[in-house]
Amino acid sequence: MSEKKKILILQKIHIDGIQLLENNPNFEYEIIEDTNVEILKSKIKDCDGLSLRTTKLPAEIMNLGKKLKIISRHGVGYDNVDLEVSKKNNITIAITTTANAVAVAEHVFFMLLSLCKRKSLLDETVRSGRFKDKNKLPGTMELWKKNILIVGFGRIGKSLIKRCLGFEMNVFVYDPFVTEKTIESYGGKKIENLKESLKNMDMISLHMPINDKTKNLFNMDLFKKMKKNCIIVNAARGGIIDENDLNEALNQNLIFGAGLDVFSTEPPESNNPLLKNDKVLLSPHVAALTEECRRRMGIETIQNIIDFFDKKLEQSKIVKL
Repeated sequence: MSEKKKILILQKIHIDGIQLLENNPNFEYEIIEDTNVEILKSKIKDCDGLSLRTTKLPAEIMNLGKKLKIISRHGVGYDNVDLEVSKKNNITIAITTTANAVAVAEHVFFMLLSLCKRKSLLDETVRSGRFKDKNKLPGTMELWKKNILIVGFGRIGKSLIKRCLGFEMNVFVYDPFVTEKTIESYGGKKIENLKESLKNMDMISLHMPINDKTKNLFNMDLFKKMKKNCIIVNAARGGIIDENDLNEALNQNLIFGAGLDVFSTEPPESNNPLLKNDKVLLSPHVAALTEECRRRMGIETIQNIIDFFDKKLEQSKIVKL
């Protein structure tokens, strides 16, 4: 590279990722913490690449990036990027394919265990001095021998199945794009019909992108097909579950509980009924933000940018537009 490439880092990432640019003479960088639209419009004009976390990059901003060649996502989702502009302007989108699978899979298990064991209720019972009321509490559940459906079998789904098998669960997988042979090699059973399978599942974990086909895919129609003891967890993307329908399904005891790390609107609006529903366990889109994962994602995000300009970026890390 004859001249230094300018990289914008939108929102802070782990220092170990930034150090990769700091120590490379071919790059200069700027960290932008205030991602106001007008600031982004002025900054994007001169950058060759950028690191992107949760900031939205609509067409009006991206079209100003005449030199922009690569957007490296700090994660695996890319719904905050205008894909049409990326394709039209030949902007490569890269994702961190190896960084967050373990963290998200562990978070799903944290939610499953917390809901099955009624973590909040048990903890509050002791803290409030009602220890002797333990025999009056509703029962807890085991994960052992339960049927779990993993919807979407990418890197996170494959990481999750290992943990499920460790608890001796019966694992089923729905993913039209993954072969039966692959699923069985991981110890799961392939499901062909999503709707029909729901009546047999005790737990469901979602691991799919948000698009026109998956938006509000899990709605009242599907909740009515589930077992009353079913728990559903979404640590993928907000909008896959219809939140109003979920709230109603919980209130009608159609399903047992839900764990949500993602929401249709983030942060969720104050009038979102799920915020007051004690059958839901909520977390603020942090499944992938363990200390270890922050470091891995920071490093991989920046390494993807460096590899792109060095013409070494692996095809598996490039989003097919």
